[in-house]
Order: sequence, then C-alpha cells, then structure tokens
Amino acid sequence: MEACLIVTYRCNAKCYMCNTWQSPSKISEEYSPELVEKIPDGLNFINITGGEPFLRDDLEDIIKIAVKKSNRVVISSNGYFTKKIVRMAKKFGNKIGFRISIEGLPAANDELRGLKDGFDHGLRTLVTLHSMGIKDIGFGMTVSDRNAKDMIELYRLANAMGVEFATATTHNSYYFHKDDNSFLNPNLISNEFEKIAVELLKTNKPKNWFRAYFNMGLANKVTGGKRPLPCEVGTEVFFLDPFGNIVPCNGSDAPMIMGNLHQQSFDDIWTSKQAETIRQLVKNCDKQCWMIGSASPAMKKKISVPALWVMKNKLKVMKSKGENICLDPVGK
Repeated sequence: MEACLIVTYRCNAKCYMCNTWQSPSKISEEYSPELVEKIPDGLNFINITGGEPFLRDDLEDIIKIAVKKSNRVVISSNGYFTKKIVRMAKKFGNKIGFRISIEGLPAANDELRGLKDGFDHGLRTLVTLHSMGIKDIGFGMTVSDRNAKDMIELYRLANAMGVEFATATTHNSYYFHKDDNSFLNPNLISNEFEKIAVELLKTNKPKNWFRAYFNMGLANKVTGGKRPLPCEVGTEVFFLDPFGNIVPCNGSDAPMIMGNLHQQSFDDIWTSKQAETIRQLVKNCDKQCWMIGSASPAMKKKISVPALWVMKNKLKVMKSKGENICLDPVGK
C-alpha cells in the first residue's frame, strides 16, 4: 500500500492550475508529526506534499517518522526554499527523495507558477542535490496547453542531468480548488506526451519503459479517453490531509472522508462501514483521473497490462526508430 501525506495547504506559489494558495490551512489546524505514527508500517511508498511542504517548520519531525514507515519517501516541492531543502537532504541523505515542480523553461515556469525566479530556485535546488549525491531526485511538470511545448526540452534537460522526469496534467478537484482546468488543443498535448513516451522507450532502462506507458495514459486522459486500468484508491493507496482526515485520493470533486486519525485508529478507519461506502463511490467514479498516485499502484497490481504494452511498443520503437508508431495505453 502507498500513502500521500498532505502536510499543509499553505503555499508560496500562485499556480494557474491550482488555487490551493487561496485557501490555505491554518498552522493551528495542521496535524502534528505525532499523528503520522498512526499510519501503517511497511508502506511501499510515501509521498509528502502540500501546498508547499517546506513551509512547515516541523517537517523534519514528520520525515523522521515517515522514513520508519516506508523505505521510500519522496517530498514534492516547488524547490524555492533551497537552503531548507539542502539542510533536509544533509540530515537524511538517501533515505528521502525530492521532486521539484517546474512548469517549463524559465519564462513559462515563472509565469505559470506566479513565483518570481522560481525556475532559478528550482534548478539550483536540483543541481545542489545532485552534487550532494542524492539519488532519488527529479523534475515534476504539470502539462497544459500553456507549457506542453516545453515538455521535451525539460525531459532532455533532466536526462542530461541524470535525474528523473515526472509528468502530470491539469485536473479539477476540491484539492486544487479548480473546476475550469481544460485542454484547448488536446491533440497537440497528446502528441507531446507521445514524444516523451518514444524517448523513454528508446532508453535501456525498463523503469523508463513503464514511465512511457504512464505518459501515454496521460495522452489518453487529455483526449478524453477512459483510464486504461481500474482506479483502486482507498484500497491500494490513501491520503492524509492536513486536518487528519483519511481520504482515498485528491482527485474527487469533494473530499471523500473515510475517517479522522485524531478520533480513530487507522485500522478502525480502514475497516469501517464508512470506508466501504467510500470505496463504492470510488468504484462508481467517472472522472477518469490519471495521476501517478492512483496510476502507479494500479500498474503494479495489474503489471501484465503495462508489461504487454511495453513489449509491443518497445519493439515498434526499435523497428521504426520511433517514427509513425501508434502508442495505445491499453496495449492495442
């Protein structure tokens, strides 16, 4: 099982695709690090996110507990607070990883994130982490009409640096406080995702081949297709919001609260009638989200589906050198 710890809704950026910064949580409302002790041990993966996690002065205490709960902990950040991030990396070394959100080349990033010199801060953070020998680091990019053309350049920059490149598309949900994110030119965006997928399939890293499948799932999402794999949030993954609520995901139109860790144990929440009701809502959800938090567990659980896609499309790329191939996220 995987977990996402949303530690705050406070944020120093003013992103075009996310209005969380307009509805920040109060410091007094945010759960204490001790509450994290109540989540299960032996988790496959923990993502720490926000808002901007490094606005929490007690983030180190949260991480201390998180690294006991999972062998892989990755913090998602806009990378602006370089000194804080570097200090945390020195403290924990390769027990933690970092994904720095960058929305394009400098001009596009700073405009879309509403953060002056945001690209410079983010890149400086990544370069410094790389020089320190931190291994699990990379870019994270949320793709829309306004920055899709920058995606291939950012991928190549990440590749040249030897760091990961994570992608997402704009979504509408309570978490983002948005209901007007849309795609004006979905075919253009889809084509850019296909370019990334082809580049990933050309590499000799099997992990990249499965990332190619994920990216074609994003292309499918943009063009209005259905999820290529069932969504099992609330079963394979859970989110802990800043107020202590356990929810299955952050993609729903309203929070689907299974229970609150301030009042209940995790096991009581997870096995409750309310949790089963929420899982039924997830089963009947028609939003067709394709975010890494819900896609990755689904891909691992039904590994034969992406594996078959990888085999077919890796061969296509090898034979055609990536020219005029058809990448279908359901393996056809």
